[in-house]
Amino acid sequence: MTSQVSSPAEQTDGTVVGEQRKPGGAKDVRRLDRVIIRFAGDSGDGMQLTGDRFTSETASFGNDLSTLPNFPAEIRAPAGTLPGVSSFQLHFADHDILTPGDAPNVLVAMNPAALKANIGDLPRGAEIIVNTDEFTKRALQKVGYASDPLQDGSLDGYSLHPVPLTTLTVEALKEFDLSRKEAERSKNMFALGLLSWMYHRPTEGTEKFLKSKFAKKPEIAEANIAAFRAGWNFGETTEDFAVSYEVAPAAKAFPVGTYRNISGNLALSYGLITASRQADLPLFLGSYPITPASDILHELSKHKNFGVRTFQAEDEIAGIGAALGAAFGGSLAVTTTSGPGVALKSETIGLAVSLELPLLVVDIQRGGPSTGLPTKTEQADLLQAMYGRNGEAPVPVVAPRTPADCFDAALEAARIALTYRTPVMLLSDGYLANGSEPWRIPDLEELPDLRVRFASGPNHTLEDGTEVFWPYKRDPQTLARPWAIPGTPGLEHRIGGIEKQDGTGNISYDPANHDFMVRTRQAKVDGIDVPDVEVDDPHGARTLVLGWGSTYGPITAAVRRLRTAGESIAQVHLRHLNPFPRNLGTVLKGYDKVVIPEMNLGQLATLIRAKYLVDAHSYNQVNGMPFKAEQLAAALKEAIDD
Repeated sequence: MTSQVSSPAEQTDGTVVGEQRKPGGAKDVRRLDRVIIRFAGDSGDGMQLTGDRFTSETASFGNDLSTLPNFPAEIRAPAGTLPGVSSFQLHFADHDILTPGDAPNVLVAMNPAALKANIGDLPRGAEIIVNTDEFTKRALQKVGYASDPLQDGSLDGYSLHPVPLTTLTVEALKEFDLSRKEAERSKNMFALGLLSWMYHRPTEGTEKFLKSKFAKKPEIAEANIAAFRAGWNFGETTEDFAVSYEVAPAAKAFPVGTYRNISGNLALSYGLITASRQADLPLFLGSYPITPASDILHELSKHKNFGVRTFQAEDEIAGIGAALGAAFGGSLAVTTTSGPGVALKSETIGLAVSLELPLLVVDIQRGGPSTGLPTKTEQADLLQAMYGRNGEAPVPVVAPRTPADCFDAALEAARIALTYRTPVMLLSDGYLANGSEPWRIPDLEELPDLRVRFASGPNHTLEDGTEVFWPYKRDPQTLARPWAIPGTPGLEHRIGGIEKQDGTGNISYDPANHDFMVRTRQAKVDGIDVPDVEVDDPHGARTLVLGWGSTYGPITAAVRRLRTAGESIAQVHLRHLNPFPRNLGTVLKGYDKVVIPEMNLGQLATLIRAKYLVDAHSYNQVNGMPFKAEQLAAALKEAIDD
């Protein structure tokens, strides 16, 4: 879905901005500047689809938005249990926002497990819409409720809306030739219709989507549309919902352009395709499915028309081996994985360092160690990306900061890989991969020129005047070696993992040569041209908060809160983690205190302390969830006052 918006602006969060009372007994409409909604139910209740559809319609309406899908790792977790709860949180607003929100204003709970798993996140006064049909004695006991929370007064501090969603859905679909079980599956569409009425969301896109999704089963499509419409009509007619809400488009939040809603993995996929087109190279992905990176494989496999070739290998090692072979053959080569897969790929990454070939290694980080938390988020692969190989094997590291920024990060990783002939690690994470936000579709003239020159003939003259090809003769500026396509006459050269002789590329065990080659490969990475960091410090603060990757949204939201409260604090966010920007050391030394929030136990802080001898303070979280802005604001306020 795309929408047009105009000039930029930045606002702080707010709540109610107005109320309109309709004449003739019609329902009131209350205007809000932002809303946080969480859909929650069993992993088989369609909460991710429901949230995704609400998000798509919100994007088409023109609101700024940020999402947080949260689901179990199991394909079908035990029904009605706390571990089986799947949720989707959406924060949308009429102004620029940065996070999915700290606490929902509205919870849609499809069963007792969903209520119990999420009630602790709700502030008093929040609205709760519950499917009363699921609050049976057995279902309550399964999650440890001694009494029915809908009846015992424990929810008196909230605005409770008991709705028999299942019964109403079955009743709405009685004209269709469906069993009760089949009809019940559409209750998520009833809930979506109700919420779409409450927040004046468009409906045409969802109906079109359902017709397309169930094109081969038109009766199922019509049943879901009927349930969706029934939910809308229920909101319009029931007395329980006396107020609906309007959140105006974010017309002043962004630069002029055409926008669409996009997830991090989709943006990254589009960035890789764009990089291959800008480089005029075929794109090759060698990959093995792994959560949360698999969506990139799924998406790229759809784009053969852009010269994309995808290979689903039998394991992680085969995936990167094929990708490295494609790099040797002249493709823009990519392998995608998560932390466990990076461990398996480490030997081949080291081979790519030795061969000095461009290769993109995309790590969508998740909770670890080992299998860890496959569907939760973490930033704990930074040190693995930096040092997780045998020998001295330096690799550039790039990290996007938002879902939409994954597009630009992919282009930047490709630029570095192609220019400097090196593997590059791109560190995204599950929060970015599955989350979504508006993305401005760039104009073609904004895109970088990534075209490369392949070696075409001899590049060195021997003492006797013979012209030969030296595969390790370097560009004096970038220290990159020539990229020779196999099969080009006269450019035959050795390939393999044993140390190369400088220039000739012959096998060499000479100690001095090895020392020289190790230092040269390190110098090549150290010399990569990356932009200086930009410091956001409007008030001359003494405390600096330094972040990287997906902590950008929560950190920036926390910084805004502090500044609104009159505090002075500076902010720097890193995209390039190896090499660091050249001005970073000077920037860090300009502040009395440096605080580094990370979703690990202090990995960037370790690197900063070691390189710059700065007494950086860590603020860490490893619970599988992103930081909350309020939580960070409190921690940063404490650092300022300390």
